Amino acid sequence: MALRIWASSTANALKISAKSTSVSPAFSLSRCFSSVLEGLKYGKSHEWVKHDGPVALIGITDHAQDHLGEVVFVELPEPGKSVAQGESFGAVESVKATSDVNSPISGEVVEVNTKLSETPGLINTSPYEDGWMIKVKPSNAAELETLLNPKDYTKFCEEEDAAH
Repeated sequence: MALRIWASSTANALKISAKSTSVSPAFSLSRCFSSVLEGLKYGKSHEWVKHDGPVALIGITDHAQDHLGEVVFVELPEPGKSVAQGESFGAVESVKATSDVNSPISGEVVEVNTKLSETPGLINTSPYEDGWMIKVKPSNAAELETLLNPKDYTKFCEEEDAAH
């Protein structure tokens, strides 16, 4: 088991993947086997946002999934539900714990990743691509400016890890 976790972490750090990605940043920053992608915004509760046109894609970060361990269940809202910045919209259950997932922005859920109900481990294997959680139509675009850029999120994670 430890070897499998090490191999998975190493593959993530080296960006080894058997399939192409739908989120294609120019480059990424890596910190202790966790990837932080350029082109995304990050919340301090470890969610990411990719704002593209009228819709924003939201999921949990590689750092978050790494700390959670193997994800075994995901609870997501129904399309049409309103979400508010900083408030819970769902939960992720892992072999270690159950954690609320907070929305980094406010808006209306327009789509959920239904693949996660059958394959919740996509959050572990592909947190920024196949493991996205919800698509939101933002109600306040200014909230995106309150989120962390990749460099600041990396620094935040390093400081948070050092404090524990």
